[in-house]
Amino acid sequence: MSQRKVARIVSNIIGVPVDVGDFALMVDRIIELASTRTRGYVCVTNVHMLVLARKSGEFRQILDRALTVVADGMPLVWIQRLNKFANAQRVNGPDLMYQLCERAAEMKLPVYFYGGEADTLGALTASLRSAFPNLIVAGAEAPPLLPERPLSDKSVARRINLSGANLIFVGLGCPKQEYWAAAYAPQVSAVIIGVGAAFDFLAGRKRRAPKWLQRCGLEWLHRLATEPRRLWRRYLIGNSAFAWYLLVHFLDQLKRKY
Repeated sequence: MSQRKVARIVSNIIGVPVDVGDFALMVDRIIELASTRTRGYVCVTNVHMLVLARKSGEFRQILDRALTVVADGMPLVWIQRLNKFANAQRVNGPDLMYQLCERAAEMKLPVYFYGGEADTLGALTASLRSAFPNLIVAGAEAPPLLPERPLSDKSVARRINLSGANLIFVGLGCPKQEYWAAAYAPQVSAVIIGVGAAFDFLAGRKRRAPKWLQRCGLEWLHRLATEPRRLWRRYLIGNSAFAWYLLVHFLDQLKRKY
């Protein structure tokens, strides 16, 4: 299957760079990077992550240094389209991971899964191997409980490099998985992608929101309803903060224009 090679186009959302493009284009870009064993990581970014980037200079630097920052969240896509990027599409973690595994199976690119629990990883690998019999799973590792900002472990990096993986999917949740990716990127010859709850969704442990809710930008409401104690602060407080930052950014741009 041919890959489209195009220049990277980046939009500005509340002062943070987010790549623009359709879903297939982003898959092409990541597969191209993985096939050449480019060292680095991809951030699957939503409203929550952009708010964290505005609050933390350290986390903002992680997004700035990413190979690609894809827009996982319809509010981000709507903002890009309002800024005349007509081809902007949502690139959500579960679908991105699924399609990358499909392409990896076609191209014989080994993949590695890091994060989650052992039984979830077992169900995940079984599901993906059933969907893509040619998929090469180089490793699947359920780590012990890690701090929010994990330090790199040479033994982990060695295992990943020896496995021959081209793509590393990390399911530690935000922002832990992004800090993990930034710490390990200089040590592993592969592309690292933080995919959040994608392990649970693709393993069948959690149910995703209906497609119509996803298209309306309300998947967060479904997740809040299913996990209110864990997610209420992220969505209710985080979404309000995003709206405020968006207003401030708009007024600042308006002032510069006039």
